[in-house]
Amino acid sequence: MGRAEEFERGEPRERRLGPVVRRRDQIQPSTTDQRLLDTAGPSDWVHQDPWRVMRIQSEFVEGFGTLAELGPAISVFGSARTPEGSPEYEAGVRIGRALAEAGFTVITGGGPGAMEAANRGANEAGGVSVGLGIELPFEQGLNRYVDIGVNFRYFFVRKTMFVKYASGFVVLPGGMGTMDELFEAITLVQTRKVTRFPIVLFGTEYWQGLVDWLRDTVVAGGKAGPHDLELFHLTDDVDETVKLVSQELAAPDRSVERELPEEPA
Repeated sequence: MGRAEEFERGEPRERRLGPVVRRRDQIQPSTTDQRLLDTAGPSDWVHQDPWRVMRIQSEFVEGFGTLAELGPAISVFGSARTPEGSPEYEAGVRIGRALAEAGFTVITGGGPGAMEAANRGANEAGGVSVGLGIELPFEQGLNRYVDIGVNFRYFFVRKTMFVKYASGFVVLPGGMGTMDELFEAITLVQTRKVTRFPIVLFGTEYWQGLVDWLRDTVVAGGKAGPHDLELFHLTDDVDETVKLVSQELAAPDRSVERELPEEPA
């Protein structure tokens, strides 16, 4: 049907696509659903930054939505290589159990070793045991003691969850990943990106060398201030660990400004 015939009949051809009306030569031969489902097209966009931004956003949404209603929680870090039955593993179980009995949710990286130990202690005590996993080539998956598990592609999203939903950190003996989590937490407190909250290093024999190096080399060399050594606690006592992190319960809203050490002149 030509345009003249359409005007004569008063019935121009049209097609509605959602809120859009197309008439005459602007009518498309296929529907939106048809083009979506039938057309494969190039797939390079899956590996480009705009799509990665959407993935990152989705991980934040899933993490926030899952963890927002946990209540008071403590993030426990430690080595995935800690063998079951070792003193360090048993310490992790005792800490997880004690934290759960004190009313805390226990959050770990969800893996084996020290993470499993803390999750196990919380689980066996009837508490809530959370595992925040990460996509790695050698990742073993979430341990069986996790009640709520979230797996992440991106380290920085996962780290945000560890900090945002914790009232304090307990750091068991660990390797590079544990060091990374520890120093990021200290840095966030030192730079006042978060309000101060307890950071407990459990295992004096393991951590004392690091503390000595920080004091005798880093602080002595002017690379940090003496007050920075007050941003964490060192202990071998499970009860003291729980007591230190429980101090946060008195003022759980970290958006309230509190007194922090003065910055060096």
